[in-house]
Amino acid sequence: MAMRRTLGLVTALLATGIPAGAQGLPGEIPAAFRPVTERWDYERREAMVPMRDGVKLHTVILVPKGAKEAPILLTRTPYSADKLTGHAESAHLGPVLQGYDNATDVILAGGYIRVVQDVRGKYGSEGDYVMNRPFRGPLNPTAVDHATDTWDTVDWLVKHVPEGNGRVGILGISYDGFLALAALADPHPALKVAVPMNPMVDGWRGDDWFHHGAFRQQNLAYIYEQEAARAGGLGWWSTHFDDYEAFMAAGSAGAMARSHGLDALGFWRKLSAHPAYDAFWQDQAMDRLLAARPLKVPVLLVHSLYDAEDIYGAIAVWKALHPKDPAGEKVHLVLGPWCHGGGIQEGSGLGSLKFGQDTAHAFRWEMLKPFLDQYLRPGAPEADLAPVTAFETGTNRWERLPGWPRAGAGTATAATPFYLDAGLTVSPAPPRAGDAAFDEYVSDPAKPVPYRARPVMPMGYEGLRTWPQWLTDDQREASGRTDVVAYLSAPLTAPLRIAGEPEVNLVASTSGSDSDWVVKVIDVYPDEVPAQPALGGYQLMVSADIFRGRYREDPARPAALAPNVPLTYRFALPTANHVFLPGHRIMVQVQSSWFPLYDRNPQTFVPNILFAQPADYRRATQRIWHEPGKASFVALPVVP
Repeated sequence: MAMRRTLGLVTALLATGIPAGAQGLPGEIPAAFRPVTERWDYERREAMVPMRDGVKLHTVILVPKGAKEAPILLTRTPYSADKLTGHAESAHLGPVLQGYDNATDVILAGGYIRVVQDVRGKYGSEGDYVMNRPFRGPLNPTAVDHATDTWDTVDWLVKHVPEGNGRVGILGISYDGFLALAALADPHPALKVAVPMNPMVDGWRGDDWFHHGAFRQQNLAYIYEQEAARAGGLGWWSTHFDDYEAFMAAGSAGAMARSHGLDALGFWRKLSAHPAYDAFWQDQAMDRLLAARPLKVPVLLVHSLYDAEDIYGAIAVWKALHPKDPAGEKVHLVLGPWCHGGGIQEGSGLGSLKFGQDTAHAFRWEMLKPFLDQYLRPGAPEADLAPVTAFETGTNRWERLPGWPRAGAGTATAATPFYLDAGLTVSPAPPRAGDAAFDEYVSDPAKPVPYRARPVMPMGYEGLRTWPQWLTDDQREASGRTDVVAYLSAPLTAPLRIAGEPEVNLVASTSGSDSDWVVKVIDVYPDEVPAQPALGGYQLMVSADIFRGRYREDPARPAALAPNVPLTYRFALPTANHVFLPGHRIMVQVQSSWFPLYDRNPQTFVPNILFAQPADYRRATQRIWHEPGKASFVALPVVP
């Protein structure tokens, strides 16, 4: 009986494919599995594309089924090609691209072959990663940079993607926009068009790392996430729900960095060693570099008027490239009422603002698609693009312009001073003798002015974070603080239109030996707005920025300020294209901190503010002067 039972068990095991005497169950995953993709409307290919130095870059190629003689649209990125091309489990290309590529509507309609590539040193690519890798030269002694990597990639694509038509365009936002600009330095003949959107251009003057010398310390999290691990995955950790409290507890920006181990990261070591605008920053400013090179590829620069990350770059590149193409045949500029990257999102409003139309949809279909088609599709009609297409906030309308700022008879802007005057007023009339000579406030580093209502969320786009819209935040909370001076005009009786960069001429003194100055130009809405009650009395920032006083004389050589001596600070605010409507008022706010977005100035001169010690932070009495010979004003670029 026992023998029969044993033989029966062996027979059963053999019938199931399990060898007699085997331990446990066999694995069920095959050694190799090939997905069945016949029903997909695209083909996904992956390649390790060789560069001239032997390094191979991970590249994802998405080819629409049935594509033939199709143009290629390339994006190079440090944000993972796999993640940016895998947003949905779908057999359709659209959902796969949705997420990063909310310009999917244009990409699908154009039948583009979509290519996304990891830059060297990130995710699936070989090589070493360097933040915003400089061009070959003093800061990069190697034989490769992003220009050569793009050249080699384009060359490979036109030779190895048989469905292509031999024409390649490059498009990117932010860091990817910087990479699109880098491609222009030495473009491959097959590169026919570039669309840099909200690009990183000059990290010291006004993009990601500094603004006029003040360090954007909330970007420490970005540096950490980019450089702590090749494939990301290490998230910035915090000790507080409110970033204001977290950065106050840390002390200086350097102390916060050290507490998270950033001393091990190469870019932080470079950045913290170069707080001034020295050769390190000057030699990698993209606008300066491109100004020195011939213009070979048509470019569509895209700028967001409410860009909280790279509000400087696109306009700076326009200034550098437009002189090479004064007729506006190759270089075009679009200014939209968006946040960072908002041109590929839904664009009917931002924060409390409503535009009465989907401005981003209009951009993609009426500007971006015709521009790409013209250069990437032989026989496509010429895009009917003006040199500059700008959305005017306030009136909420698109304009076609011959240049930027406006140019031409009857439209050229005039720098018109609006004076900060006695009685906390803003007026076109200069100050008079006999009026109060200055206004005064105390700036206390122990209680810095928040840049937005607390609790302050970290920079980001997920969950409770509303970082993308903060430039449209109501400024009433700040205007009510005793360490913020707010100057206000009378209600306007006629529209006041501005287009361009407001210029600050601030005459100020401090009892300390260093100081920051924040100047904000604000549109104050009427006390009641029947069509949108929430905007009653709203204080909307039109243009604002910060200036670190130690760079008053020379951005490359910091110097202490003479205490209690009125000094003149001149600097430009970001580009605006706005109409102050009748019944609205103009406000100018002045303060000395914008925390925790920017690190606190200790208000005593130290060699490197990033590493200021607790004893260095001291209260200071600040005075804004407004008397004949010491007039403070903001010159607005007024359109007749």
